[in-house]
Amino acid sequence: MTSSSSMEKRSPSAERGSIDHGEGMVHHITSNRIVQQPTHVQHLDDIAMSNEKDARRLLKEAQANLEYSAETGYAPELRRSFSTFALIGVGFGITNSWAGISGSLIAGIASGGPMMIVYGIIIVSFFSLCTVISLAEMASAYPNASGQIYWTMKLAPRRLSRGLSYTTGVLSWAGSVFTTASITITTSIAIVAMYALFRPEFVVHKWQVFVTYQIFNVVMSVFNIYDRPLPAIFMGTLGISILSFIVVLVTVLAMHKGDFQSAKFVFVEFQNQTGWSSSGVAFIVGLINPNWSFNGLDAATHIAEESLNPSTDIPKALIYTIIIGFITTFSYCIGIFFCIKNLDAVLTTNTGLPFLEILHQSTGSRGAALGLGILLVLTSFGCTIGCHTWSARICWGFARDNGLPFSKYLSRVNDKTGTTVYAHYMSCFWVAVIGCIYLGSDTAFNSILVCSVIFLLLSYMVPTICLMFKRDQIQHGPFWLNKFGIGLICNIALVIWTIFTTIFYNFPSTMPVSGSNMNYSSAVFGVVFILFFCDWIIRGRKEYIDIEDREGQKDALTHELSNQVSNIEVILSHPQK
Repeated sequence: MTSSSSMEKRSPSAERGSIDHGEGMVHHITSNRIVQQPTHVQHLDDIAMSNEKDARRLLKEAQANLEYSAETGYAPELRRSFSTFALIGVGFGITNSWAGISGSLIAGIASGGPMMIVYGIIIVSFFSLCTVISLAEMASAYPNASGQIYWTMKLAPRRLSRGLSYTTGVLSWAGSVFTTASITITTSIAIVAMYALFRPEFVVHKWQVFVTYQIFNVVMSVFNIYDRPLPAIFMGTLGISILSFIVVLVTVLAMHKGDFQSAKFVFVEFQNQTGWSSSGVAFIVGLINPNWSFNGLDAATHIAEESLNPSTDIPKALIYTIIIGFITTFSYCIGIFFCIKNLDAVLTTNTGLPFLEILHQSTGSRGAALGLGILLVLTSFGCTIGCHTWSARICWGFARDNGLPFSKYLSRVNDKTGTTVYAHYMSCFWVAVIGCIYLGSDTAFNSILVCSVIFLLLSYMVPTICLMFKRDQIQHGPFWLNKFGIGLICNIALVIWTIFTTIFYNFPSTMPVSGSNMNYSSAVFGVVFILFFCDWIIRGRKEYIDIEDREGQKDALTHELSNQVSNIEVILSHPQK
């Protein structure tokens, strides 16, 4: 059997890199930016020797790794263990739109009542579909765990590619961390609210939610230490979410006592309690609620290097995320809104969670409301685990191109656990820090939602604009909607939607504005950009890795991975008796 440790140097490019099979590391010395940073390479031929039953699957995995490295120059460091169903579990498990609309209802229902939420879901679903079509086209052409960071590098003009890619990396990682923080906050609010449900005299204080938030963040961080359970967790999350949706909706409708609300209340009456004199502005500001419920749409794209067929499976996961999200969220909202008995009580509930008050009003039972609320929290558990996976993959992908301080550590894959442990805990740390914002303002929750949505939309917009100018010049993947200009229309819609929301979501959610209720999201944007601008000037512009820097690694990587494919083929042709 051929050993890669005795590999001959085949070309000038190969001479600039060496592979040590025994250590399982590739030492990058191909440019002044790739500096002796060890990379863990999966040795699938060794695994096949000790487990011949899985040799055929390992052969497919090795072939996928070879194709990936030959195209990108990145070493395959993660196992390809995610099926199409597991990818859908990642995509919908993170968005979990029906649960998201429940947890963040307080951010939208005052901006127009049920009518605003119902039509907001339709509007947001349309633009979310345009978004995932744009992402799916790029993910199909360039499957990579770095997602929009890598796509920007590939599609942007060469002289701008490093700076734009770095900016996209900042936006995408910040967006994923803020999204993780926002889901952690909604879950913490729900946990405290369930306690308050049984104690009408209880007043929910921010510090109680904050302490719950920090404990929940620590507990959820444990689930991303090992890679093997993750596909099963995400498939389970998808199943639990759909089952919980059915149970909650059926129970609320079946247990409802008295008359249902009129269709006029749900579809026509606009109830503006924001203080904005303009109903149009109030409606737009309230769109953050349904928009956040469709946030994190790029999640599945960052699992590209853990899928056997990412060019086809990731677009499927993205599209199904929107389809499942719209069907569940739209029907769910219509159902529960018909069950509202007192909207003022929903808005002023002592629990701080309008969704829980709606359950209580409809069922007439605190116990039933608690049981249904627990289903929401269980769904949020899987959602939070998925968010930690997603933000860790972005952090790791960004760090392997020296996009972050301490990239040498953040880009490492743990040999024992098979996961990006350092990147994971770096993301968890910043989730903990963001939780402190919640203590500082009455509208901090809304500001965190805004940051999570806008950071991600901006990270999608950058490569999408580049794609718009190169649609006829690139080698596209299996998913490509050029017929009738559908793909281009979706690209344009994404850009318009991003600009529109970036402007209006930074408006105050309530009027008149004071220091305690103003929208601090613009201040957060400023702090993030100042920090990373300084990092770019001091470190990033010298160290951030370009695509050309990866070219010198291709020969060494493909030689090593070709050996793996050949070795597994030998194992299959000469099975042990």
